[in-house]
Amino acid sequence: MRKNSIKNTRVNSEVLRELSNIIRSEIKDPRIHALTSVVSVEVAPDLKTCKAYISVLGDEKAQQDTMEGLTSALGFIRRQLARNLNLRNTPEIRFIPDQSIEHGIRISKLIQENHVERAEEEYENNGHEEDQ
Repeated sequence: MRKNSIKNTRVNSEVLRELSNIIRSEIKDPRIHALTSVVSVEVAPDLKTCKAYISVLGDEKAQQDTMEGLTSALGFIRRQLARNLNLRNTPEIRFIPDQSIEHGIRISKLIQENHVERAEEEYENNGHEEDQ
């Protein structure tokens, strides 16, 4: 099975969906932040390993606590994944922190600030021209 085959794409999306459901509704660890999302999942073609990219909307401590909580719940997560998905092998999951959502929010804020500054400059320039 090639990495980008249709079957691999389907397996990735199913694992992503199930992993999100498990983290959101079945894990009761208080270390896992409420705004935790699974951004993407890459299951190896042999179904032995899986990289799960996790995004936590919060400060550095919340991210670190969430990763620790997920790592400690790894056995439970794998067992639930095996129960919910009918796969030949249940992959070993490796959680990888992903800051793409936070990066996008930061970029959006910078763009918004830039628009506000330009609008203020334009207003000031137009206002001074009328006075002269």
